[in-house]
Amino acid sequence: MSPRDLLGTWTLARTIDDRLAGEQLTVDGETVLTDEPDGRVRWAESGTLHRRGADLPVTRVLFVEPRDDGWFVTFDDGRDFHPWSPDERVVHPCGADTYAGRVTPVDDDHWAVEWQVSGPAKDYTMVSDLTRRG
Repeated sequence: MSPRDLLGTWTLARTIDDRLAGEQLTVDGETVLTDEPDGRVRWAESGTLHRRGADLPVTRVLFVEPRDDGWFVTFDDGRDFHPWSPDERVVHPCGADTYAGRVTPVDDDHWAVEWQVSGPAKDYTMVSDLTRRG
């Protein structure tokens, strides 16, 4: 699956199991993937985080860029995040923390992203379920 196969607007349903805090959080919103003039795919998320009765706005922008050996996900400031390798485990070291994730295509209208995050001050699983709108 190429990131271009996912162009469009997706309904985002995210769960976060924070084992250190002993709480479950959810995010609902949307993910929009669009072609950029420079050949990258822009991956923009926006939604509402629900935590302990509070609703907080959340946003994130990533890019998926073509490279000689395939595609690579970067942060909006250009730093590398991880290879775009659907159905394969990817790892992103971030200081003392480790993010181990997987992008899983389900079908043409459904995909998921899961992260297992561990470190001295982090221990959570984040699962994003994405379904195509329209």
